[in-house]
Amino acid sequence: MSKKLSAEQVAFYNANGFLGPIDLLTMDEAAELRRHIEQIEAKLGLKMMSRFRIKAHLPFPFLCDLVSHPKLLDAVEDLIGPDILCWGSSFFQKEPGDKTFVSWHQDSTYYGLEPPNTLTAWVAITEASIASGCMRFLPGSQGKGLYSHDELVEKDNLLSRGQTVKGIDESRAVHVPLKAGQFSFHKEDTLHASHPNSMNHRRIGLSIHYVAPDVRETNFPGASAMLLRGKHTHGYWLPEMQPKADLDPDCVAELDRVFTLYKMAPERRKKAS
Repeated sequence: MSKKLSAEQVAFYNANGFLGPIDLLTMDEAAELRRHIEQIEAKLGLKMMSRFRIKAHLPFPFLCDLVSHPKLLDAVEDLIGPDILCWGSSFFQKEPGDKTFVSWHQDSTYYGLEPPNTLTAWVAITEASIASGCMRFLPGSQGKGLYSHDELVEKDNLLSRGQTVKGIDESRAVHVPLKAGQFSFHKEDTLHASHPNSMNHRRIGLSIHYVAPDVRETNFPGASAMLLRGKHTHGYWLPEMQPKADLDPDCVAELDRVFTLYKMAPERRKKAS
């Protein structure tokens, strides 16, 4: 029996490669999460997105609490089973009226996971409406292997390498607007994108990456993940360290180490081929 999702929701996700919106936090809880994030940004003088990538939750106990929220894990379990690991997370932020966007792409492009079965939860910390640039998905684009991606140099693309699938039939795209505190799911090989934020408020989201223990990282050795529920049955991931306080220096150093490995992965693949 499902813990949070209905049979209809599970069937929709399996058929289309995405699902949402799904309720998680109250408006007050989401507002407190935003307050905490903006407090850290004010202290550091920069956006979370520009500093904390790949394992954004790792240096922050309050984000580790979000990643392991029981209601979120109940929904994850309905889709990938009772043994749940979190290997990463990243912020995606758009300022009021800015031109930043996310091009059509698959997450599989650079993850290096085998099999490519990451389940990503995109948690809206602020409202993500159509006008503020919510996620868009191409239904049924999953399960067809890796699409051809071009790396386009576009300064407003939030993707670090501008990985872009061309020729998408935009008329088939489905927007998934989220209220603050809601989330959506998508498979790592589902094509998705987002428009710029035309509103007068920030759009802040955290994407969280979950896998079952039979998924392994092939880009580099020594990858780590946080066991959140069940058992670590395959031993593919090293245990994740836990932050003692916000900006835990050991966790920040680990985040930086892993982010460097991910940035180097495409060059290693080119050399290997």
